[in-house]
Amino acid sequence: MEIVWQTPANPPERQDYIFHKGRRLVRPYYFEFISHVKNRWAGKTVVDFFAQEFKGRPYDYYVSAVQCGRIRVDGETVPVSYILRPSQKISHFLHRHEPPVMASDVTVLVEEPDVVTVCKPASVPVHPCGQYRKNTVVGILQAEHGLAPLFPVHRLDRLVSGLLILARNATKADLFRQQIEGGMLQKQYIAKVVGTFPEKELLVDISIYYNHREGRSTVEAGDSCRDTPTKGKTASTKFTRISSNGTHSIVLCEPVTGRTHQIRVHLQHTGHPIANDMLYLSEYVDNRTDVGMSADRAAGKSLIPETNNMYVDDCEETCS
Repeated sequence: MEIVWQTPANPPERQDYIFHKGRRLVRPYYFEFISHVKNRWAGKTVVDFFAQEFKGRPYDYYVSAVQCGRIRVDGETVPVSYILRPSQKISHFLHRHEPPVMASDVTVLVEEPDVVTVCKPASVPVHPCGQYRKNTVVGILQAEHGLAPLFPVHRLDRLVSGLLILARNATKADLFRQQIEGGMLQKQYIAKVVGTFPEKELLVDISIYYNHREGRSTVEAGDSCRDTPTKGKTASTKFTRISSNGTHSIVLCEPVTGRTHQIRVHLQHTGHPIANDMLYLSEYVDNRTDVGMSADRAAGKSLIPETNNMYVDDCEETCS
């Protein structure tokens, strides 16, 4: 049977999905991951580039993939010593198995000519990233509701559920982004946290540094005696306790800024991390680069000796 390679231009379709035991799975498919050489990648060998940027696979795999033509540059098979140049096209051909997500529907709440508002379920990423392409909010809406193109106005973490606004054209998306940047729109989140959260409103105003390689944020507490510049970005979140039973609390979270994992790491800093947030329940978790998997899953492996198959992996994929 002839292998049909899919690319990002091939839209997800309804028949791509299988539902089994409460999970949404994607039928395996052949895919050409495409990327173009950035300036910071230029000068590296093709094998060293993959081994350094995508640690989910061993070095020997990339050597074999280049030698047998699964990794190509500008459509041509190259030697493992090939040196990359800026703007070259890199292709990585794979038989792809997307991780499963929960089988919850992506419910369309409001559909207007230029805006769609949906209820995003937990475990589903908003847009294609890492190992996810079809098992995303954008992919599901395209396959099951015929909604395309879509431009996410904001993003919710994969593990977070809530309202999600998507523009149906680039002009509307830009207008929303301008309003968000201008402080005209505000976001509110509800979190279940560990312990009895302070009764009075709490403003956490502490810079955050996001480590892209490890997929984890840390706070950078201010020090008036320190002259060394920090790498973090200013971050501010307002928290208001809604209720508490002594073991857990329900907290209203209102981010003033929008940093990566801001609410999660600010709650950890208060001593009241989100109750099921493996990544920030403890300050000591395995590095994702050491174990070759996503930050959330690496944290789960650190804290739980035996994990079950329902823990969804979002490990990075190459050239996604």
